[in-house]
Amino acid sequence: MPMETKRPIRVLAVDDSAVMRGALRNLFQIQGKKHTKNLPEMELCGVVEDGVECLAAVLRLRPDVVVLDLEMPRMHGLDVLERLRMEEPGLPVIMCSAYTERGARSTLDALALGAADYVMKPSKQSDFAMAMDTLASQLLPKIAALGGAGFKMLSDVRNKTKQQEIAKSKRNPSLAAMGYSIAGGISGALVEIVVIGVSTGGPSALETVLPNLAQDFAVPVMIVQHMPKLFTGELAERLDRHCALRVREARDGAEVRPGTIWLAPGDAHMEVVQKAQGSAVDGGYKGVHKAVVQLHQQRSLNHCKPSVDYLFSSASRLYGAGTLALVMTGMGSDGLTGARLVHEAGGVVLTQDETTSAVWGMPGRVFQAGLSRDPLPLASLASELTRRVNAGRSGQVIREPSDESNVTASRNDISVSMSHPEVNRGLL
Repeated sequence: MPMETKRPIRVLAVDDSAVMRGALRNLFQIQGKKHTKNLPEMELCGVVEDGVECLAAVLRLRPDVVVLDLEMPRMHGLDVLERLRMEEPGLPVIMCSAYTERGARSTLDALALGAADYVMKPSKQSDFAMAMDTLASQLLPKIAALGGAGFKMLSDVRNKTKQQEIAKSKRNPSLAAMGYSIAGGISGALVEIVVIGVSTGGPSALETVLPNLAQDFAVPVMIVQHMPKLFTGELAERLDRHCALRVREARDGAEVRPGTIWLAPGDAHMEVVQKAQGSAVDGGYKGVHKAVVQLHQQRSLNHCKPSVDYLFSSASRLYGAGTLALVMTGMGSDGLTGARLVHEAGGVVLTQDETTSAVWGMPGRVFQAGLSRDPLPLASLASELTRRVNAGRSGQVIREPSDESNVTASRNDISVSMSHPEVNRGLL
């Protein structure tokens, strides 16, 4: 659907590189000449060279979005971001990062401080047009999503008091309060795996949710976060420092079992598959399935690699109604097809709510498709995951409301299907 704004989205660009400033000017000139219906109008209202000039320009020009470099003279990008978060908390900032280990770490620091998203600076490409196309495909949709729809600060969510969350839950009762089951899907099955899909705003959101999962969390967790590989490795290390559970970047063949959160690497799709018979079993886990991580290089889905759809669909096949899927903040619709498969298999699909999502694209599409019932605020997600995983294991009775759109079936006899270009793989 075409996005509409009363006026062009005003963008302020901040970079100490003359080459990058020229590229950004060129990019917006091209965008202005070949405006498409898929993107709102946007204009470069200012271009400055460093952080000190940025702070002055924000007050003078009142941009809707800031594209901010990290490494700059006089004032580092992280220092600029901290000032902007205090002085202009509703202003979305997109960090412009170099594809280096240092750039990845600094970008994750920026996202933790409240940056809305990031883009990669074009690599040294001999084809200037290709470099511009790469930058445009990254940057323009993010400006459209953040500047056109407004920006919700995740730091506000983190600072909410417990009393505020309780008051909110009284106004918007949970499924459990309305008599719905807090565990299992339409067949009342125990949850056997948690799979999570997230994109824009994800690193900060994950840093809010995952540290609140206890060390004895009873099932494995697998996550697809849309990021380049260098960044996913850094993110896994960062999350691991703050979580009771181990957080690891996924490796092919790794055993999927409680105690570890597997994060998909940024250059491969991740699925969960049955462990081959006759292979050595790492003892101790008494779950129904012995499963392993499978990484592969099939083509991108929804312009994404890794894709949430691959993870969700593989979990629905292996665990059926024992799948608990969570779709968090993110732009686009990756995860919609996989969420439908989880739903059809009798599993449960949860979504993050619009208020606490940086962009309510991925969770919004899933909720609007009728695949989840009760979008939840960010601060409630960890407790909801824990309640659903523990409920059947603590002897609670599992009840689900009657719903003619659902069909009660066991994991062994449920049939799922979908029309998708990848259906011939048997995965999608």
